[in-house]
Amino acid sequence: MTTDPRAAADAPQAAGLQPAAGPLKAAYLAYGVLCYVLFLAAFLYSIGFVGDLLVPKSIDSGPPGDSLRSFVVDALLLAAFALPHSVMARPAFKSWWTRFVAPTVERSTYVLVSSLLLAILMWQWQPLPGVVWGVEAPIGRGVLLALFWTGWGIVFLSTFLIDHFDLFGLRQVYLYARGRPYTPPPFRKRLFYRYVRHPLLLGFLVAFWSTPRMTVGHLLFAAATTAYTLVAIRLEERDLSRAHGRAYDEYREQVGMLLPCPWK
Repeated sequence: MTTDPRAAADAPQAAGLQPAAGPLKAAYLAYGVLCYVLFLAAFLYSIGFVGDLLVPKSIDSGPPGDSLRSFVVDALLLAAFALPHSVMARPAFKSWWTRFVAPTVERSTYVLVSSLLLAILMWQWQPLPGVVWGVEAPIGRGVLLALFWTGWGIVFLSTFLIDHFDLFGLRQVYLYARGRPYTPPPFRKRLFYRYVRHPLLLGFLVAFWSTPRMTVGHLLFAAATTAYTLVAIRLEERDLSRAHGRAYDEYREQVGMLLPCPWK
């Protein structure tokens, strides 16, 4: 899960591209590309992890251990991912953090930390294999698998509707390498964003809940990420309102948060 860069129109980012020597530009660009590659690897692995597909370690794989211990470990792993992921996205933290990290690579560093935390979560996840529900009917399984892939498709496409390369830090380091000033992506309402304010997060939730075999471990993962999403949206929308003012407030009045609201 990731944070909408439309909320990141703060001074450290906007002023973070200053003339620099060629080696520094090359180093920042290489760092940004490396962070993006690590993100992409973690993101693609997470699809297999959640869906129990093709990867050596998935959400339900491995020998089960003590149920209480596994539950505590998994809950701590989820918290260890969620808290830094959310805190590092807040403008107040960025203002402090960019005293030590160059504003140009602040977004790339955020992506790197989030990717590493996600990788640790998947690596150390403890299976809780008790089955909460199971769908055996071919039509039901097919519908749930279609929703699973639809969710991931919405996530991927939504990143481009915002600005994929800005969202994951590549645009910032590229502009810096070219000696061009950085400007945050504009606030735009395209495709999914005409109907829900957070289609990227909706896509994650659809993917996490759409499984023909819901185990206790998968349910913990889906429920915890849903709770985190609802809290994170409140924080993110506060930042978006500050960044875009009345334009975003009107958008929030007209468009549903996670579900379309035709009556608005």
